[in-house]
Amino acid sequence: MATSVHTWLRASALVSALAGMGAAVAASPVPEGPLVTTEWLADNLDNDKIRLIEVSVNPGVYERGHIPGAVNFSWHTDLNDTVRRDIVSKENFEKLLSNSGITDDTTVVLYGDTNNWFAAWGAWVFDIYGVKNVKLLDGGRVKWEAESRALNNRVPEYAKTTYTVKGVNNDLRARLSDTLAAAEGKSNAKLVDIRSADEFSGKIFAPAGVPELAIRAGHVPGAVNVPWGQAVNKDGTFKSPEELKVIYGAVGLDGSTPIITYCRIGERSSHTWFALSKILGYDVKNYDGSWTEYGNAVGVPVNNPSGTVWAAK
Repeated sequence: MATSVHTWLRASALVSALAGMGAAVAASPVPEGPLVTTEWLADNLDNDKIRLIEVSVNPGVYERGHIPGAVNFSWHTDLNDTVRRDIVSKENFEKLLSNSGITDDTTVVLYGDTNNWFAAWGAWVFDIYGVKNVKLLDGGRVKWEAESRALNNRVPEYAKTTYTVKGVNNDLRARLSDTLAAAEGKSNAKLVDIRSADEFSGKIFAPAGVPELAIRAGHVPGAVNVPWGQAVNKDGTFKSPEELKVIYGAVGLDGSTPIITYCRIGERSSHTWFALSKILGYDVKNYDGSWTEYGNAVGVPVNNPSGTVWAAK
């Protein structure tokens, strides 16, 4: 009897040790830098110091199935103001993070659909409000699903906290006046239009299937065109810093002067802002007004190589 008890105790000790090893693997250190891989996240889903946030724009995506433990931030109603065209207010942002159980010690991992555009927007908003330890899931939802990783439709509940924004960094945000100053040579900022070549030239006003939201087509004078997709690999992950430096350096974006990114509504340009600012460390502002503001503004210069004026030649 004693022998069997001793055998059971040794077996229990072995199981406990193996469980401890598994927990150690699951709680692996948070990687340096602005990105985490799908592999790392899969091993750290149970880490209570991580808060996973989905920022998708297509209705019902989160509800049909999301990465286990992820909370849902709506781009339309959580990260944008619902009354005025603006990002979420400081007060509502604090409530959002408090309701999600986020503290100053939490590492936030953002991901989403549509090439991580709106998750990158989220990272930009988090940066404006000074949130530390914010990461983007490299490859986003598409890569996670392509690898047949776990999804569920359970909405998690976390103990509420009292999150307080310590400061607001408006230097990360370009306004119409900043963009116009760059266009007219009154500042040394360089403009990068990350839309498609056809949008940039004025051949089309908006991507296929997207409602036209601007009176004029074309681009801001002086802007260079580097479509957002040039920054990513086929699986949606970002290219290496070395590759990114070559891509942007080829059009004069080398970090030696400030940069302003823009697109149509600010979401695609957030993706390029992330690449230039977070991965390469350049001084970058995102112009969230983008072409829907600039293309509708009165008295601003517009370059239109395609010759489309008021939707007609």
